[in-house]
Amino acid sequence: MSKVLVTGGSGFVGSHVILQLLAAGHMVRTTVRSPSREAEIRATLERAGADTHRLGFAVADLDNDSGWAESAADCDYVQHVASPFPLTQPQDEQELIRPAVNGTLRVLRAARDAGVRRVVLTSSFAAIGYGQGARDGVYTEADWTDVDGPGVQPYMKSKTLAERAAWDFIGREGGGMELAVVNPVGIFGPALSQNLSTSIELVRRMMTGKLPGTPDLWFGVIDVRDVASLQLVAMTHPDAKNQRFLAVAGEPVSLHQMALILHDHMRTRVPRRLPSWLVRTLALFNPMAREASPRLGVRGRASNERARALGWEPRSNEEAVVATAESLKALNLIP
Repeated sequence: MSKVLVTGGSGFVGSHVILQLLAAGHMVRTTVRSPSREAEIRATLERAGADTHRLGFAVADLDNDSGWAESAADCDYVQHVASPFPLTQPQDEQELIRPAVNGTLRVLRAARDAGVRRVVLTSSFAAIGYGQGARDGVYTEADWTDVDGPGVQPYMKSKTLAERAAWDFIGREGGGMELAVVNPVGIFGPALSQNLSTSIELVRRMMTGKLPGTPDLWFGVIDVRDVASLQLVAMTHPDAKNQRFLAVAGEPVSLHQMALILHDHMRTRVPRRLPSWLVRTLALFNPMAREASPRLGVRGRASNERARALGWEPRSNEEAVVATAESLKALNLIP
């Protein structure tokens, strides 16, 4: 039994990481920005079947130094999951970059000073597969997003710069502490509460007819339960020391293919396809179309070979998408 600090435990990935840590017998402490969130988080986890007697809380904020030393005290491992991921990109990119980079460094310093063995950082494919244009081939852990490249948005910059800062910290002042990084593609799977992530909100909009159409956008899919299980493997596996791991189930899917999966399993309406010329025209005055335009037709295939070498096996794309829809139905968030 180990004691593990999980940052961002109220979030989509963080809550699933806590579920699996508790199920594996670990002591868990998670950070909240306000003590008022504790009862809500505990209730959410208990509804999902968790025994929360080994769960504690600490107050800390990515934008503030206070609380992090107390959060990491006596912990063997840290799962740093917290990072802002908004539905729309902010006008000032520093609203995302500052808490992502500075927050990561705050967590790493506190972990090092507390004698933590290894930190697992939840990064993203956003730190690997963007800024390269319409590149063919398969992305691996050796690739990095070019933050000055075409179509790179503030969220992609924030994840790239935060992960770069983490590796620099480990190399220069980590003091022997180990780092493992998990880079998920689009995260789907069962939502545990009505506090929806960006990817789950996309499915909800598609199922409720609030998505006007499906542009030619492609992305990798991974179930949140498989992200969490890879985070746990990366925490203790000897071969995960100072490595990155792409979390991806298989080949990319398009929005249209996702709509067809939802139709087949949930009998939802299939939105009409939006031609790329129309999206590019809309981009002249519509911010969401402007964000989508550089990625039209780009598939961004990614390899999960390194993660599978640790014995990790993900669910299929279809299982992840269907589990998302079923959880939305269970939470009464769709008709």
